[in-house]
Amino acid sequence: MAFIKALFPGALLTWIVAGVIGSRGSSGGMLTIEHITMAGHSFYWSWSLFIAATGLAWGLFTIMD
Repeated sequence: MAFIKALFPGALLTWIVAGVIGSRGSSGGMLTIEHITMAGHSFYWSWSLFIAATGLAWGLFTIMD
């Protein structure tokens, strides 16, 4: 259950950080931030950052339970 709870904060953190770094024109190095267009909406996203942020949130939610 902690993993499912961690998906939202992980996605939110990824969206915010990738948006700030990507809007400056940087790829973020190892983060590999990409400009994605989905259903007419464009945003910046990084799968490696999403996995790290979700793992961090998962660990925090697991400790709190």
